[in-house]
Amino acid sequence: MDVQQNVSQVERVEENGGAMRAVKDCVAGSVGGIAQVLAGQPFDTVKVRLQTQPDIYKGTMDAVRKTVQNDGFGGFYKGTTTPLVGVGLCVSVQFLVVEQMKRYFGRLNNTPSNQAPMLTPTQLYISGAAAGVANSVISGPVEHVRVRLQVQTSGAAAQYKGPIDCIRKIYRSFGTAGIYKGQVPTIIRELNGFGMYFLAYEALVQRKMAETGKARSEISSVLVCLYGAAAGFAMWLTSYPIDVVKSKMQTDGFAGSSQKYSGSIDCIRKTFEKEGLRGFFRGISPCLLRAAPANAATFIGFEMAIRALD
Repeated sequence: MDVQQNVSQVERVEENGGAMRAVKDCVAGSVGGIAQVLAGQPFDTVKVRLQTQPDIYKGTMDAVRKTVQNDGFGGFYKGTTTPLVGVGLCVSVQFLVVEQMKRYFGRLNNTPSNQAPMLTPTQLYISGAAAGVANSVISGPVEHVRVRLQVQTSGAAAQYKGPIDCIRKIYRSFGTAGIYKGQVPTIIRELNGFGMYFLAYEALVQRKMAETGKARSEISSVLVCLYGAAAGFAMWLTSYPIDVVKSKMQTDGFAGSSQKYSGSIDCIRKTFEKEGLRGFFRGISPCLLRAAPANAATFIGFEMAIRALD
């Protein structure tokens, strides 16, 4: 009886510890997500405008100049409310799933419970890919609303007054399918993008831990920022063309003459016919400029929050 009671107590402790770990992962992920939005939103606005309005903007600096001219500096933060809430939730889901996957593979590798799991590149990629697919359920609608707000100009011509008005109008006319417009390229981007994202970051962290014998919490903030920036580059350099397709699909009309593309394949075909291969890389400059500060902010926010919560 005493043995059974002790086993039950151990199981309860593990369950409670797992639940608390998950809560910490979510909270720390939210901190990282908010930091990411605040650091990266201006770059993202320019990127989306270049991706979806090639006839209006000649290049990055032209997009910056015209955005300031038409909307003021506040134009760079158009549509920020949605990602500030949504990306915080998205990043919390990403880190929750990736940390759970890392622990799963750690147990599969027979890693002692008191040691950080050292995973293979394949395991790290799968962990990130799983996080990306889980994240896409939220990121699809969040980014759909954000890009529609980012590409519209201010004033009487604006179709949507804000994120809530945008969601309401789309849902009222096109239902859930309208909210999830562009979801197929979103899932593809998230799967590969976050597979590469977390592979790059975690591989760098693991290598540093192996070289120095230091715990994860002892890695300097400077290195966390550098590794986060590298993760951002790994994600976007391998996923940018599908992000272009996603943005074009999400800013396309819903029906009739306003709809340019019948689907993702049609979007790829028409983009290539009109713009060539270059069309799949429009806006990559602000995207890569954003990758360093936004993702450095994400990981330093997450790591600092985890250290504070532990």
